[in-house]
Amino acid sequence: MSWLFYLAPVGAVVALFFAYFQSRQVMAFPEGSEAMQKIAMSVRAGANAYLRRQYRGVIIFFVVLFVVLGGMALLGFLTPFVPFAFITGGFFSGLSGFIGMKIATYANARTANAASQSLNKGLRIAFSSGTVMGFVVVGLGLLDLSIWFFLLKFVFYANLPEAAQIQQITQAMLTFGMGASSMALFARVGGGIFTKAADVGADLVGKVEAGIPEDDPRNPAVIADNVGDNVGDVAGMGADLYESYVGSIVASSALAVAAGFGFNGVAVPMVMAALGILASIVGTFFVRSGENAEQKVLLRALRKGTYISAILIAVIALPLVWNLLGKEHIGVYFAVLSGLIAGVLIGFFTEYFTSDTYKPTQDLAKTTQTGPATVIIGGLSLGMMSTLVPVIIVSISVLVSYFAAGGAASFEAGLYGVGISAVGMLATLGITLATDAYGPVADNAGGIAEMTHMDPEVRRRTDALDSLGNTTAATGKGFAIGSAALTALALIAAFVDEVHIINPEFQFNLSITNPPVLIGLFIGGMLPFLFSSMTMKAVGRAAQSIVVEVRRQFKEITGLMEGKAEPDYARCVDICTRGAQREMITPALSAIIAPIVTGLLLGVDAIAGLLAGLTVTGFVLAVMMANSGGAWDNAKKYIESGQLGGKGSDAHKAAVVGDTVGDPFKDTSGPSINILIKLVSMVSIVFASFLMSSAILPRLF
Repeated sequence: MSWLFYLAPVGAVVALFFAYFQSRQVMAFPEGSEAMQKIAMSVRAGANAYLRRQYRGVIIFFVVLFVVLGGMALLGFLTPFVPFAFITGGFFSGLSGFIGMKIATYANARTANAASQSLNKGLRIAFSSGTVMGFVVVGLGLLDLSIWFFLLKFVFYANLPEAAQIQQITQAMLTFGMGASSMALFARVGGGIFTKAADVGADLVGKVEAGIPEDDPRNPAVIADNVGDNVGDVAGMGADLYESYVGSIVASSALAVAAGFGFNGVAVPMVMAALGILASIVGTFFVRSGENAEQKVLLRALRKGTYISAILIAVIALPLVWNLLGKEHIGVYFAVLSGLIAGVLIGFFTEYFTSDTYKPTQDLAKTTQTGPATVIIGGLSLGMMSTLVPVIIVSISVLVSYFAAGGAASFEAGLYGVGISAVGMLATLGITLATDAYGPVADNAGGIAEMTHMDPEVRRRTDALDSLGNTTAATGKGFAIGSAALTALALIAAFVDEVHIINPEFQFNLSITNPPVLIGLFIGGMLPFLFSSMTMKAVGRAAQSIVVEVRRQFKEITGLMEGKAEPDYARCVDICTRGAQREMITPALSAIIAPIVTGLLLGVDAIAGLLAGLTVTGFVLAVMMANSGGAWDNAKKYIESGQLGGKGSDAHKAAVVGDTVGDPFKDTSGPSINILIKLVSMVSIVFASFLMSSAILPRLF
């Protein structure tokens, strides 16, 4: 085993120490006036209350599934480590989201206060809080994998020959991602329902009906809206990308063994992740801006950091691959490059379709002049068009990765290249996630500036940061979806390999003329739409409750609209919390039930078809929903900046309607689909042995 393996835990510890250092920088900055502190405290209290209630429900789910997995282990269908690794994966995923949310709720007022001094200070505080989220995710993810790797290597499988040892280690670790994926789905769906119910309710009654500003303190849903930014866009996104990060590494590790690369092949993704942490740390020091609030200038500041990190990992990966795999397998390096380039390109084109500095979103804003119907049509059209480029990028990346890694000579080596390209895309996740998680902090800062009646210049600066945050959030979602597609392809290959390990005699029949495969394709193709329907309806039902409650308070609380009375913020937070907890169960269970029922009825051929159908339609639908939602949101902000009549105009009211449709698109259903894809893949791998021995159809024929 190469000594380079030890870089993985070292990198994890460095990431966590850097996150701690960044959190101290944020906390050292003053929170502002008493009024700012009071609002920030209300947001913190609401976010903590929501997560406490969410985690109580999730703990029950994890206990039940731990018992199920434990029973399967006793029956010989799983190794005995899987139930415990399931728990640690879910725990670290939830912990990363929780820490990110905590620092975000402490950074919002501090960002507003910093923006009162300069735009650059506001950017630095918001970005530093996002950096905490980014490096906690990669640090805890790599720490969890490192702990299990070394336990399996030196304790549980210490007496096995090296070839058998690495196969047992990677086979066990492959199933660990199920816990992270389960936690991520609950965090994403529950947080997404909460944040968008509050956002839609606040916008429809406050901005459209009452004609008051977005973050007006008279709006009873305004605190719930700010809470939602943190539990959905920070905690949810953190858990989401945690499982992408872990999933890409374990899938590549399993494929390395199948390709015959042994310990050195497994070391490549783990060490690359550690080196990616160092590259990301360097990149964070290049994020600076002047006082120009134009989005192009601010985007350039963030891009500089991410591009420098990507260039560094591209340089470092060459000697890494050369040293571990030898010059005869240097093509694996080009697989890494293809993933890095694909990530950068997906981010750029996501920005192109969603930023109001480019023609697509500006044209969408113009459709508001003829009413809400045309802005809805325009947004859907834009989202559908935007799927073309990511599909081409991912397709080219798959081809390059497969053949560069040796796919023409070895099928398994080619698949390893595809897995490594996903690791390459996610290697700089620390800084990529930082640019994403900073957005909700800037959004909250703008709300606090509005509610505490700070100088209009402060609101102008926070609006610039918020608008940039919408673009970076859309870019982050595109990045997450693109990495999910590559990781899902690697997981499909890992599923096929897992089946062959369980039964070397088994022969797949994956022809599309094979009925079980065709049925699986249809089921997999349908799942993202069923899942999106359930999550969209959940947002709609919760938002209706908020609309009714805000209208009631406007009507019944005397002096509220005159600013002489305070609304009942806690009531709206409680409605969103109860609605999110109630509504997140069914979508999450569908991801676990679908592959198990399909496999029990039709066998593993059908599961392979299901995974293929799910990956294709899920990837395209997720891109379409994320980009439509991002474009609708920035079209609204483009008008609010003074274009096409500005705030309060008919065009603005139409844009608000478009934004309310786009909210669940971009922050609930769309980003949850990529977790759905990987969770279904993980469930299929974990239950493969059980399904092979229990499937009904293969027994009949």
